[in-house]
Amino acid sequence: MANRISGASKEVSAAIPDMSSSDAIVNEEEEEEEVVAPSSERKPSWQKLRRYDSLDLESRKLHGHDDEDDHAYAKERNWNVILHLAFQSIGIVYGDIGTSPLYVFSSTFPDGIKHDDDILGALSLIIYTLTLIPVIKYVFIVLNANDNGEGGTFALYSLICRYAKVGLIPNAEIEDREVSNYQLSLPNEREKRASTIQSKLEKSHFAKVFLLFATMLGTSMVIGDGVLTPCISVLSAVGGIKEATPAITEGRIVWASVGILVCLFMFQRFGTDKVGYTFAPIILIWFVFNAAIGVYNFIKYDPTVLKALNPNYIFQYFQRNKMDAWISLGGVVLSITGTEALFADVGHFSVRSIQLSMSVVTYPALICTYVGQASFLRKHDDLVSDTFYKSIPGRFYWPMFVVAVLASIIASQAMISGTFSIIQQSLSLGCFPRVKVVHTSAKYEGQVYVPEINYLLMLACIGVTLGFKNTTKIGNAYGIAVVFVMTLTSSFLVLIMVMIWKTHILFVITYILIVGSVELVYLSSVLYKFDQGGYLPLAFAAAMMTIMYVWNSVFRKKYFYELDNKISPQKLNEIVNTTNITRIPGIAFFYTELVQGIPPIFKHYVDHIPALHSVLVFVTIKSLPVSKVPANERFLFRQVEAKEIEVFRCVVRYGYTDVRTEQESFEKILLERLEEFQREQRTSINNENGVDGRVEKEDEDEKGFGRTGEAWKDGVVHLVGESEVVAKKGASLRKRIMINYAYSFLKRNLRQTDQVFDIPRKHMLKVGMTCEL
Repeated sequence: MANRISGASKEVSAAIPDMSSSDAIVNEEEEEEEVVAPSSERKPSWQKLRRYDSLDLESRKLHGHDDEDDHAYAKERNWNVILHLAFQSIGIVYGDIGTSPLYVFSSTFPDGIKHDDDILGALSLIIYTLTLIPVIKYVFIVLNANDNGEGGTFALYSLICRYAKVGLIPNAEIEDREVSNYQLSLPNEREKRASTIQSKLEKSHFAKVFLLFATMLGTSMVIGDGVLTPCISVLSAVGGIKEATPAITEGRIVWASVGILVCLFMFQRFGTDKVGYTFAPIILIWFVFNAAIGVYNFIKYDPTVLKALNPNYIFQYFQRNKMDAWISLGGVVLSITGTEALFADVGHFSVRSIQLSMSVVTYPALICTYVGQASFLRKHDDLVSDTFYKSIPGRFYWPMFVVAVLASIIASQAMISGTFSIIQQSLSLGCFPRVKVVHTSAKYEGQVYVPEINYLLMLACIGVTLGFKNTTKIGNAYGIAVVFVMTLTSSFLVLIMVMIWKTHILFVITYILIVGSVELVYLSSVLYKFDQGGYLPLAFAAAMMTIMYVWNSVFRKKYFYELDNKISPQKLNEIVNTTNITRIPGIAFFYTELVQGIPPIFKHYVDHIPALHSVLVFVTIKSLPVSKVPANERFLFRQVEAKEIEVFRCVVRYGYTDVRTEQESFEKILLERLEEFQREQRTSINNENGVDGRVEKEDEDEKGFGRTGEAWKDGVVHLVGESEVVAKKGASLRKRIMINYAYSFLKRNLRQTDQVFDIPRKHMLKVGMTCEL
């Protein structure tokens, strides 16, 4: 193993270690001793936790943040806030699904309508698909699977990780289960079935890898939606100009669409809060106009289309058209594009606000729109290729064209916002390279903007628009991305129903037979058009998953290397007692990814710089599989036995949506919490020995608290351990490419970790070591 050490200099910068992915596992030795009690009865006890090779004591409250963990619940209780968020969500969440009427009927009948009742069959499919998937599945079932207010594929994965030991990195501790947001409200029935499935998942390495793989795939597909939504929506809306000026060329439409897309992505930096209030009135007007025109067409042309409520027209449609009917499902499914945004964006708003806006505004407006278009087509079936614009009454054409263009601009906002959310989640769980996450609203939690991803999405959208130039092939690609994500969400949801909710088996079977079967039929239809543009989202997902796999895989290899080579307490004592070690006054914080044991890089540091501060604290920044960790539960400390110096281990725990920048200096908070830990530890020992706590506190106030108080005055240095990894000699070509080139490229060209926390640069020293994996 080749080693290196960075020079000590005030100008040397350091990096906080990667945010590790987290799971819900404990050491098997610890598991045998653990007694699980109901959440209301489980109180942290220093004396009890001391017997485990883990952290001894949970830290106490951080001043000024006591009520932070109640914010999500206050948000739900406050109807004034709910109504504001519901209004905002109209502009953010429903732009995509709301603009689907621009192209659904034309995509369903690309070769024209062959039978008059085919319109009723298609309308019936649209009505029942809209009712089953967005409303029943997402609004009333999936939204309840949120993780403390957060949604998306990673939220489902985190719930499963908290309940079963399916994580791939052994960095969880018993104390993690004491975090208030960590607990799951579990019914006490049907335990046997849940325990059986849990046990099978925990024993199967394949199942663990597959769950992570499926999570990455779902994430990649949602990001793919963020690319395809702007392309198809803007091209469809702008293409309507041909109705007024047929002389306009396809090239001009394409370049006008590109200009609009650039403006849209440049606007993202202003944040979801401002974007929501800007876009919501436009989408609301869009829904009102569409519903009004739909009602007008319904009355004027053919009110009998309400017969489509009879599902028998669906069976007749398939009997008449057979293979063509199955292929046409790829067009019908476009009526529910953007549905995943209901779940992915719930963290930007709230469950109740999404349920309210969908049930009261979006769903009724869409039903009116499609019913009106079907009524129009019953009299003008030859105009199906441009149903939307042809069905608009003449005097309303220009107002609708303007609103359609504006709505199409907004349509991409749902998936862009959802993309930002899942990038933040995957970043925190160690499944994505480091990028900048900007929290754009101090008023509402969860509203974020990721600059690097925003510009990459913009470039991808421009490339797709210029490459395909029309909505036909984009629609084929779009359907695959939409249905793939929905199917993965259903798969995760079934696991949650069985293991966590412990839902009655009949309901689970009903869900699989109805929702699962419908989604699989749609998936089979969209995959049929793989060679007609359907390959695009799969190729994009493959590229994204390659990045995520490389980053997560090398991170795990590096973690296990440090775990296998960690320094024992006995070895630490030997190092400390070595005669050639120079003692330095002050405190040293040594950052590491390891949550248990002393990292091997510490010995490397001492070998090259034989000097130790009087107080040494090993700090680990760790993400839990939970959306938020209350600030008063964030720090955990344990004192490591060392005869000559005071050595502590500290784990700073964050949720995958927590802001990783503090209002106060991270250094200051860390020092204060260390003193609080020592004070609590000393008080506990004195109480056991019968020492008066008041006398002890007065003595502390006069003299400072032990060596830490004196060391604080002598200064603080942050020693950041950052390992460089290379493939060991004799490694396979695949492994050398992944570690030496792919991972190194990502690490060099993306955001550096020293920007994560506000640590004074003049107090930082980077300690490097090259590990051969």
